[in-house]
Amino acid sequence: MAFDRWARLFTGLWLGALLTIGLIATPAPFATLAPADAGRVVSRILAQEAYLSLLFGLVLLMLARRTARLASEEGRGSQFSTDMALLVLTLICTIVGYFGVQPLMSEARAGRGAFSFGQLHMASAGLFVVKTALVAALAWRAMRTPSTAGERGLG
Repeated sequence: MAFDRWARLFTGLWLGALLTIGLIATPAPFATLAPADAGRVVSRILAQEAYLSLLFGLVLLMLARRTARLASEEGRGSQFSTDMALLVLTLICTIVGYFGVQPLMSEARAGRGAFSFGQLHMASAGLFVVKTALVAALAWRAMRTPSTAGERGLG
């Protein structure tokens, strides 16, 4: 179906963006700029990534919901698919990582708060890695052909 192709495209683009950000775009400023300037550049990149992840996550969740509903109506599974669970987890990682941890990092830099900047940075990086792994799992699942997919998800 056409929405399967869109889901594959969006999942691949999202994974590509996360890998590019994590492996190229965020380390590069620290190799070329003063630490304070690099931090501002990376902060801006991660802000854009958070909103991009929300967009991709919500669009893919709608596509997965439609696929799961159709499969359920055909008697081939539940209305809540594995892909939907993976997408909800990616959205949680984005919301907690950017909208929860990032504001605390500003406080920690100023010497306030219960956690150190390093602890919060590790939590934020860990959430980003988990989100990337979840999107990689979604991309892997999306590449399955319908005949080998078993339960229908995004792919």
